Amino acid sequence: MAPIERIAMRIKTLRARQKITQAELAKRAGISHGYLARLEIGMQDPTITTIEKLAKALRVKVRTLLD
Repeated sequence: MAPIERIAMRIKTLRARQKITQAELAKRAGISHGYLARLEIGMQDPTITTIEKLAKALRVKVRTLLD
C-alpha cells in the first residue's frame, strides 16, 4: 500500500470511529469538504499543514496519521 493510501485510510478510520461526517471534520480542520473527500480516497496528497489541522481536529498526534 502506498503512503498516501495509508494516510487516507487512517483519516477515514479515525473519522468513522469518532462518528463524525466528512463535512464536520472538514469544518473542524478548516479545509473544504471536497478536499477532505479527495484525501480520504487517496486522490490528493495532503500538505503537512493539512495533516496538522486534521490531527488537531481528530484530537490525535500528527504521527498517528503518518505512522
